[in-house]
Amino acid sequence: MAAHAGLWWLTPVIVFFIFIAIVTVTHDVAHGSMGLGRRQTDWCLCIMGAFLLESGHAYRATHRQHHRVFPGPDDPEGDPARMSLVRAIFWGPAFLPRLWWWAYCRSKSAAERRWLLVEAAWTLSVPIAGILLWRRGPAVIVYAGLAIVGSWVYPLLTVHLPHRHYGPTPLTQTSTLRGRIVPALFLELTYHLEHHLYPQVPSHNLPKLSRRLDPLLREAGVCPRKVP
Repeated sequence: MAAHAGLWWLTPVIVFFIFIAIVTVTHDVAHGSMGLGRRQTDWCLCIMGAFLLESGHAYRATHRQHHRVFPGPDDPEGDPARMSLVRAIFWGPAFLPRLWWWAYCRSKSAAERRWLLVEAAWTLSVPIAGILLWRRGPAVIVYAGLAIVGSWVYPLLTVHLPHRHYGPTPLTQTSTLRGRIVPALFLELTYHLEHHLYPQVPSHNLPKLSRRLDPLLREAGVCPRKVP
C-alpha cells in the first residue's frame, strides 16, 4: 500500500516493524510457547518465515541447538558471539544460509527436509519474481531487498551484542536490557537472560518473569542494563 501510494520512504519503517512482529512470533513458535499442535507449528514456521524470506524450520533447529549447547561447539547461531564486532557485522550475508545448511545436513526426518527445501525455494523465488515484475512495479523486489538486507543484522543484534563477553555460568552467558521504550519496541525480546534461563516462557511474559527473578539476579550480582 505504501508503494502504491508512492510513499517509498515509509517502506523501510514498515519492514522494520514486520521484522519485529514476525521474529517474535516465530521465536515463540519455535520454543513451543504458543500452544500449537505439530501440524500447526510446521505451517506457522513456514508461513512466518515466508514473510521475511527465511526458513522457519532452519531457525527452529539451530535456535534450539543454541539453547542446548551455548557456549559450546557446533552452535552455528551462537558463533557470532565469539567473533569480533567487525566480523559479526560482515558475517550477516552468510548467517542464514549457514543456518539452513546446518539444519538440512542434520535433519533426520524426510518431512523436515521437505519443509526446508520448500522454504529455500520460496526464498529464492520471490527475488526472481521481483526482477521479472520490475517493469510492472518495483515493490516486490524492493520488499525482497529490504527483507534480505535486514536479515544481515541478525549476527550483530541477536547474537553478538546480547552474548558479548559471556561468562561460564547460565547467569553470565548473556545480558538483559530493561526499560520502558526499547523493550516494548522490540516486543520484549531484549529480556535475553530471562529467556535463556526459561526459554519456554512466551515473549510477552518476559517482563513479569524479570520481576520475579530480580531477587535472584541481585543476589548473584547480575546488573541488568538500563535503556530508555
